Amino acid sequence: MIKNYLKIAWRNLWKHKGYSLLNILGLATGMTACIVIMLFVFYEKSFDNIHKKNVYRLDEVQKFEGMVAPQNVALSMFPMGPTLKNEFPEVLNFTRVRMMDKVKLRVDNKKFSIPSGYFVDSTFLQIFDYKLVKGDRNQALQKPNSVVLSEESAAKIFGNEDALGKIITVYGGDTTRFTVTGILENIPKTSHLQFDGLFSFNTIIKPNYMENWGGNWLVTYLELSKNANVASMEKRFPDYLKRHMKEGGWKYYQLFLQSLKDVHANSVNITHDYQNYQKFDKTYTYIFSFVAIIVLLIACINFMNLSTARSAGRAKEIGIRKASGSGRFQLGMQFLGESVMLCFFSLILAILFVEMLLPYVNELSQRELKFSFFTNPLLLISLVLGTILVGIISGLYPAAYLSSFNAITVLKGRMQSGRKKLSFRNVLVVGQFAGAIFLMIATVLTVRQLKYMQKANIGFDREQVVTIPLGVQSGKNYQAIKDELLSKSHITAVTGSQQKLGNNLHQSGVKFHGDGPVREMASSQVVVDPDYLTLYKIKLVAGRNFSKANAADNGNAYIVNETLAKELLKDTPGKPMDYLVGKNFGFGGMDSAGVIVGICKDFNFNSLHHKIETLCILDKTDWGYREMSVRISSDKAKEAIAEIQAAFKNMAPDEEFEYEFLDDHFAELYRADNTVSEIVGILAGLAIFISCLGLFGLASFSVEQRVKEIGVRKVLGASVAEIVNLLSKDFVKLVLIAFAIAAPLAWFAMNKWLEDYAYRINIPVWVFGLAGILAVGIALLTVSFQSIKAALKNPVKSLRSE
Repeated sequence: MIKNYLKIAWRNLWKHKGYSLLNILGLATGMTACIVIMLFVFYEKSFDNIHKKNVYRLDEVQKFEGMVAPQNVALSMFPMGPTLKNEFPEVLNFTRVRMMDKVKLRVDNKKFSIPSGYFVDSTFLQIFDYKLVKGDRNQALQKPNSVVLSEESAAKIFGNEDALGKIITVYGGDTTRFTVTGILENIPKTSHLQFDGLFSFNTIIKPNYMENWGGNWLVTYLELSKNANVASMEKRFPDYLKRHMKEGGWKYYQLFLQSLKDVHANSVNITHDYQNYQKFDKTYTYIFSFVAIIVLLIACINFMNLSTARSAGRAKEIGIRKASGSGRFQLGMQFLGESVMLCFFSLILAILFVEMLLPYVNELSQRELKFSFFTNPLLLISLVLGTILVGIISGLYPAAYLSSFNAITVLKGRMQSGRKKLSFRNVLVVGQFAGAIFLMIATVLTVRQLKYMQKANIGFDREQVVTIPLGVQSGKNYQAIKDELLSKSHITAVTGSQQKLGNNLHQSGVKFHGDGPVREMASSQVVVDPDYLTLYKIKLVAGRNFSKANAADNGNAYIVNETLAKELLKDTPGKPMDYLVGKNFGFGGMDSAGVIVGICKDFNFNSLHHKIETLCILDKTDWGYREMSVRISSDKAKEAIAEIQAAFKNMAPDEEFEYEFLDDHFAELYRADNTVSEIVGILAGLAIFISCLGLFGLASFSVEQRVKEIGVRKVLGASVAEIVNLLSKDFVKLVLIAFAIAAPLAWFAMNKWLEDYAYRINIPVWVFGLAGILAVGIALLTVSFQSIKAALKNPVKSLRSE
């Protein structure tokens, strides 16, 4: 019997090729969207899964006076690891991580560099389960001057030689020799920690570090016992801070624990999170999953609509089967079997689509998604079970409807009333177009928000600015490099700073002495050379800029932004901002002997995800700079880069020259938002495409059922336009109802989404109007193709049998 069902199902699919193609293509498109999103979700969920211990990251909430809002930071203090282990029985072990970028190495007379290295405690490899290929994980980092390299780094430095026991020299500010004590398997891309070498922390640790309460410059990970009560621990943290932080410093901090499984995808509200590879908001994975399910449901609705629309064509077959003894259950199983078979054909096509699309998706998302049944048997099981489920969902209503026909009625040539059938089918059409319109509106608004963040006036000019990291050699020769660059015709301005705009600027305590007592608070800060505001075209609202001619400015002159100025003026309401000019000010443990010389307009030194914080800018040439900014001529970018590279090669020959356009750096800050907008846009396009396939099929069947009516109307003088209007108006009504449902839902959902942005667009009404017009236009275009074809047909052919 099952063999017979399959044979009949295949014959029906082959007999109605057009109908089958529409259904297979629609379902395959929906399945493709779901499979790709499923691969993305699997990838995101796999972060840090290689680690089996109960590991938590120690984070802080910093709430200093003067801050716009408390900040969650992925930083902690050096003494916290050992003291927490001693005082909290739940803490079994700890390790601390201090990052080094672009580590410069030397072996004999050959120079190398690795992208990233970490100073870590000897317990690092006991807590984390990275695979050690060579060496003893319990001893590899015990002794000072030990290093564990990744396989890739070891091969880069030593080639085919055994690296174990070899000596490498790290050079830069200091020169230190390290012995290779272990080789790690290359770090998987699904690890939030990405490094090329681990260096023993005890090489640089000094005894007084244990007194360094208040300095946040590393990340602490804790291994907790399996039954540890995290909430109970966090309640005891305030007393712990009181015991160790003197002079009330504990009041400005709050500690919390973050599970290792949450670090990658649940850290969107955590700043200074420098060691979190491909950090992503888990909310977006939920959004992708939700949208993909909508697309698949729209494809399922297509199947239901097209199957029930063809009911008249299969009525006699059902009547004969019932008269021959078939029960309703048997007929239902037959139709469900047809549905499942069609879904498996769709799955084969979807797999081909996924293979074609995956390189593009990987490029867009910057992930390494893989579609392999051999390495991931769970994927194969999920696809098979998912396909069967989709087949049952898609075919359940058509099977129930078709198997309900009365044998005597249909064999006499009289079909049952189609009013209920039509009303339910209309509900399905409204549902699928409501989903498509919702996604259309969401796409337009996400793209507008992204464009707003990328193009908004952020208070400084970042176009045509090249940033170059400074090493020890280039830092020492900073002024000579600057002078040489300023002599070039394609370079218009040069400045230096200790940090790059677009990164989370460091924070420090500040002291202000106005007319009253000294006031202490916290502020973001950056050390710059005197030309900084000039190069970035940051405007002053009071006071003056730094002056190279005034030697007293070096280390004593401050410029504060408007936000900090307003905070400083809280004790003297009504005073204008220029009241602050000349007042004593200092930061970073310095006294308040410095002077505020100017107030600059607020500018967004972070991305627009964050509100503008208080900021003080200090001219301190002898502290040195870590970043050089060069403004170049817009029409001679290649020539300018060549001039910059030549100057660095001349003045810092031992350093590898690297540069980045500041625009590209800010674009990277919005990469996740860009990925979201593009993926949602693609899914919205797929939803509209599938809806149009369904509408095309329904229009075709509607025309077939009314072919004689159309012939009669044409004979009686109806025009082509009148026929098209007759066949199209019902579908347009359904699309308008769908718009009325989707528009308020989209407005509510997008308002909630935009609440997460410190700077956001207002939702314009025209977006909804545009979505409605596009939806109606697309529906009309789809239906009109069949309507015009029917209206132009010779009525003699359709009426011949009469």
